[in-house]
Amino acid sequence: MEIINKSDKKLLEEYEEFTKGSKYGNFMQSLKWPKVKDNWGWDAVISRNADGSIRGTCLVIIKKIPIFGCTFLYAPHGPVCDWSDREVMSDLFEGIKVLAKKYKAYQFMWDPPFEESEEERSRIIKDMGFSHIDNAPELTTIQARNNYMLRNIEGKTPDEVMMTFKPDWRNRIRKAGRKGVYCKVCGTEALDDFYPLMEATGIRDGFSIRGKEYFVKFINGLGPEHCRLFMCYVEEDGKQIPLSGAVTTQYAGKTCYVYGASANHHRNLYPNYLMQWTMINWAIEGKNYIYDFQGIPFYKDETNPNYGVYKFKKGFNGEVVTYAGEYFYIFKPFMKKIVDLCEKIVMGIHERKRQKLLKERNKDMQ
Repeated sequence: MEIINKSDKKLLEEYEEFTKGSKYGNFMQSLKWPKVKDNWGWDAVISRNADGSIRGTCLVIIKKIPIFGCTFLYAPHGPVCDWSDREVMSDLFEGIKVLAKKYKAYQFMWDPPFEESEEERSRIIKDMGFSHIDNAPELTTIQARNNYMLRNIEGKTPDEVMMTFKPDWRNRIRKAGRKGVYCKVCGTEALDDFYPLMEATGIRDGFSIRGKEYFVKFINGLGPEHCRLFMCYVEEDGKQIPLSGAVTTQYAGKTCYVYGASANHHRNLYPNYLMQWTMINWAIEGKNYIYDFQGIPFYKDETNPNYGVYKFKKGFNGEVVTYAGEYFYIFKPFMKKIVDLCEKIVMGIHERKRQKLLKERNKDMQ
């Protein structure tokens, strides 16, 4: 293994080419990701074959823990390698241990996106000393475990893909266009249209949203090759009315619908259907093999408020993919207990503030 040399431009390019060219890669393992998570530090590990070619990489973002002088290391959806290859996984983890010592880490976590049914891959990680929460409950992991995807779309035409959708979904995509809705690719200049939609969606669905500046960093950090802001509009009285929007990534053969928002009005124009279809077309144009709708929390519970998310995505006739989830390696058990206690207290304070803010917003809307 080797620790990446951040000043070696050729090495950085080699790393990035491997990561985005690997079927195991994802946008959160790109060297562009630290530009988005710029409030974290970062480092990376490389594993090579006998001939010197890269066989595995692992980007690690580093969170400093105030007061205690330690850090939390996290490899989001890492590492990038064949997760069934015990030798490569072990080699990369040796590099993680070096980083843990360098940054005084109390804990390391990674969550490679393989399915929970792949027990041998899970066993390899557990044999390295990692702990794992089987069947982790919804919303307790950083990345969603339950996701909805269109898989094996590579090589298909748009018509072939659309014919797999449920009839009502095909009709609503077409109706949106006939009703004057149009979807276009935008940059950060359209965030003034997107962000109010995100605020409205957060209030409507009861979840916290990130600040506007985060979306600026997200779009600019990944760049136009790998990230787009899609916006749906309709013209009324000479004005362009924003109806829905989405921040979407394309990396390593996968297009991912990461953030979405929609207005409370004009829902009868079906903008969300046209927006998804436009993004699926981007995936097809990019010769991707997966279009990932991402999280479907509580999809098994028809009484849950979040069930509507699953019902909407299900109409595109994909499949549910459940990841194994997070694997933890604890370097300093006592420090972990202290940090976990402090974080629990802080999260409780934030949650109370969030609930109070939601109540105030809902009251203002009545």
